[in-house]
Amino acid sequence: MFNPSVYVSRRQKLVSKVNSGLILFLGNIDVSMNYPANTYSFRQDSNFLYFFGLDVQNLIGLIDADTGESFLLGDDPELDDIIWMGPQETIQDKAIKAGVKKTMPRVKIFELIETAINLGRKIHFLPPYRTENKLFLEKLLGLKHSFQKQYASVELIKAVVSLREVKEVEEIAELEKAADIGYQMHMAAMKACRPGIVEQEIAGLIEGIALSFGKGVSFPVILSQNGETLHNHYHGNVLQDGKLMLCDSGAESNMHYASDYTRTYPVNGKFSPLQKDIYNIVLAANNHATALSKPGVTYQSIHLEAAKVIASGLKRLGIMKGNVEDAVHQGAHAMFFPHGLGHMMGLMCMIWRILARITLATPIILGGLTSLELLIYA
Repeated sequence: MFNPSVYVSRRQKLVSKVNSGLILFLGNIDVSMNYPANTYSFRQDSNFLYFFGLDVQNLIGLIDADTGESFLLGDDPELDDIIWMGPQETIQDKAIKAGVKKTMPRVKIFELIETAINLGRKIHFLPPYRTENKLFLEKLLGLKHSFQKQYASVELIKAVVSLREVKEVEEIAELEKAADIGYQMHMAAMKACRPGIVEQEIAGLIEGIALSFGKGVSFPVILSQNGETLHNHYHGNVLQDGKLMLCDSGAESNMHYASDYTRTYPVNGKFSPLQKDIYNIVLAANNHATALSKPGVTYQSIHLEAAKVIASGLKRLGIMKGNVEDAVHQGAHAMFFPHGLGHMMGLMCMIWRILARITLATPIILGGLTSLELLIYA
């Protein structure tokens, strides 16, 4: 965790952006995999991590936007918890780490919310994405899960986005750690890529690297010689001579800050003439986007400029035809560039970079090999 003062400051800034009411952050809980005691690897809610920092289960954060007070709701460990898992922190111990002065048992949230609703106070919450939290909110607010998204607080959403999109010095350091792990993963994938290897072997290798140096992969590994499928999670193909292997993967640091790179390697170690031509188009788009990136320039404008470079290159190869400006305006380039230029950085898989998967009929797919340079701290 960062210093408690970091979380105190973040919550104070949030309060300054939300007019009144209670701000509710539900931490995540364990989810069973194939029987109750065998759970999936725990991943805390990113917004809870940002404002409270505690990477443990069964916690609720509550902020009073009128008074500025913060509350941490959770339960102290029971004897069984200590027997199975050793000494455990109390809820007060956890609160100190997050810079929170007031703690309560988790069940107290029902009383606090009921009182606030009876007083006509607004309850701010973000759109839930996990079923267990949707069901909890249904009990807590009397709001059916199918309506929760439309009743989520737009005011809170805008406030959280405005804070999280600007990275603090401590966050940048964590992002660099995640980037370093991602670099190790992709170098290992490149070295292991050769004819006769099953994709699963390389996917498992790089996932192990992510677990060895951080919390694991920042999203399920995409590694395939059929990379024209954007989210191809099948790893059962045997790599073939003359094909290309796409690797789209990244890692989370131990504090869950994430990296995400896309690279494509020739299975036999050498690009064919056409593959090389496509590579150079992607490289040119990548470098052009880097050169255009500066304060005051919109993301969309850079995306469209990269699309024009790709369309121009494909036209030179005879793969696209017509006027490049018109083609991009009409979206014809999306046949080969069917996604955004990249995305932001943070507590999820958010490194801003060129994905640059160009899909041809053969199919041939390449990723910009120098996109490591595209680190934009939004």
